[in-house]
Amino acid sequence: MHQLLKKLTGIAGIALVGVMSGFAQQQQTTSQASGGQSAPAQKQKQVKDKGEYDLYTAVTKETDLNKRLTLLNQWKEKYPETDFKQERLQYFLTTYQALGQPAKMIDTAKEILALDPKDIQGLYWITFLSPSMGNNSPDALDLANKAANGLLAAEKPATTKDEDWQTAKKNFDALAYKCLGWVATVKKDNAEADKDFKKSLEINPNAGDVSYLLGQAVLARSIAEKKPELQSESIYDFARAAAYDGPGAMTPQGRQQVDAYLTKVYKTLHGDDSGLADLKAQAKANALPPPDFHIKTAMEMAAEKEEELKKTNPELALWLSVKGQLLGPDGQTYFDSSMKGTGLPKLKGWLVKANPPVRSKELLVSMDGKDQAANATLKLTDADGKPAALAGKPDLGGEISFEGAVPDSFTKEPLMVTFTIDKSKITGLKEEKVAPAHRPVHHK
Repeated sequence: MHQLLKKLTGIAGIALVGVMSGFAQQQQTTSQASGGQSAPAQKQKQVKDKGEYDLYTAVTKETDLNKRLTLLNQWKEKYPETDFKQERLQYFLTTYQALGQPAKMIDTAKEILALDPKDIQGLYWITFLSPSMGNNSPDALDLANKAANGLLAAEKPATTKDEDWQTAKKNFDALAYKCLGWVATVKKDNAEADKDFKKSLEINPNAGDVSYLLGQAVLARSIAEKKPELQSESIYDFARAAAYDGPGAMTPQGRQQVDAYLTKVYKTLHGDDSGLADLKAQAKANALPPPDFHIKTAMEMAAEKEEELKKTNPELALWLSVKGQLLGPDGQTYFDSSMKGTGLPKLKGWLVKANPPVRSKELLVSMDGKDQAANATLKLTDADGKPAALAGKPDLGGEISFEGAVPDSFTKEPLMVTFTIDKSKITGLKEEKVAPAHRPVHHK
């Protein structure tokens, strides 16, 4: 926090041009208090006496932060009421900032706003610091909410150049919506947080931490509102936080942690990491997803593959569908009601074993692949349905097709479906011819 506050000194300086303009006037009034010319008709600020003038001068010249703080406290103790109370608070605020004391900065900003509710510096620091303070009390949330809305309504100081104000106001608005999104998140109003974080990113896309906060808000909405379709959007936001490495990006360590989480949730939704690299590239280039953005779920991917398989290999697609049903919790019920005794359409498989090896009466077939274990047994019959045998020795390892096979029974572990089939309905089966069997000669 200390380093961050020091880094932001320049940003705040540009954004708050003109806020401290009272100090220029102060030089004139202190001169008057110490014997200068009389004040004009318009009432001007004046120090109370030489002692206050000396303390003010010492504060402005002191470069040691702790010594300056001591002088400020002396000024406050000896002159609790002064024409320069707001200027003194400004010095307290910048000194606490340089010392890295955010809690003291918020307390001081509250005092400033008590004097002037529209003071931009007070509004800015409360808006900036509140989300990181860990204070989720109702009072803290109310303070942050008022400060953020005050920053949104801030008007250009008279001494600020138009071009400087345009830049500053853009930063103010992005910061304000980020703070309002945080308030909404704490209040579990995820829909409002969603809107506020998006407004912040629309104004300033280069904010990796806001993308991460938006991802959390959208994911929370997905769960609370039972809208799983929002998961794609939340994953995009996490991808942006992980992939974006330009100005305003999260720290390398933070991005690495988000990236690990991103990979996990992406695989859970999509089934694998295919397309993840493309998603990161897209999110790196664009802070918010396009309106029609969608990541296909594992079920959608499986359905697409099934449809494609039905076109390119309908036999395998049919078998995989049957296999899935048989291995499910109601496999036996499915077999008894939908398969048993009913001739199936054309199927394909690879011949693994034949019983017996010659003039086989049973063929054991792998329906899953050439080098897979057998999971189907074909019991051969003739056209009349009577047990039959092949004429030769079948070549193992070849692909065969069969149609009209009638399921007879099945076991789930290991899976084995037994069919009866007219051997003439098997195609692609190669057989090695064997010598005809000789009947034994019986002598009288």
